[in-house]
Order: sequence, then C-alpha cells, then structure tokens
Amino acid sequence: MSKPTEAELEILSLLWEKKEASVRQIHEEISKTKETGYTTTLKIMQIMHAKGMVTRDEKSRTHIYKPATNQGETQKSLIKNLMATAFGGSAKKLVMQALGQENPSKEELNEIREFLDQLEQNS
Repeated sequence: MSKPTEAELEILSLLWEKKEASVRQIHEEISKTKETGYTTTLKIMQIMHAKGMVTRDEKSRTHIYKPATNQGETQKSLIKNLMATAFGGSAKKLVMQALGQENPSKEELNEIREFLDQLEQNS
C-alpha cells in the first residue's frame, strides 16, 4: 500500500473505527470538524480504492467501503518511514521529539515505562 495522504489517513481512521461505511457516512463524520464537499470525499475514496487502500462492496446501489489494511500495519509503516526520513533512522530521536511535544500524563508515563521494561526483558 502506498503512503496515505492526510485526507486519506483521516478517512482510513474513520473506517478503522467503523469497520465499514458508505461515502455519505464518512462525509457526515468529516463534515463535523471541517467544511468539505460530498464529491471531494467521494473522489478521495475512489482514489483510495484505486490505490488498494480500501475495498468496495458494489452489490447494492450504495457502495460500502472497508479498510484494506489494519491500523497497526499502517501505523508501523508510517512510523518507519517518518523515522527514516525525519530522524535519520533513530528511534531515540523520534521518541524524544514526540514526548517533548506534549506533556504526557502520569498514567501515560507509567505505560511507557512498562513498555520499555518489556522491551528490555525481551532483548
């Protein structure tokens, strides 16, 4: 699968959440946060289908779209690409930058520590 654009990723996120949806359902969700035309949403989803990012059930008049890959695979691919291009392949630089952008909650920091502990134990 090719790297999704920002608009494609927004649609993929909604499809991962809903499992499947029509263009109208996706458009209604996107319209809650920004102004966009139905035909724009339709065109993006058609392009995504052509790229293999989504599948489309054409049995009924209303086409139903589903994500072609799962969220984890896509996130892993995007992070790998970002790490390679923006951080010179350094996971440390990526994590430090990500943590520096936000103030993680105490709960999030505890989860991160637990994850790091698991990584240490497995290596």
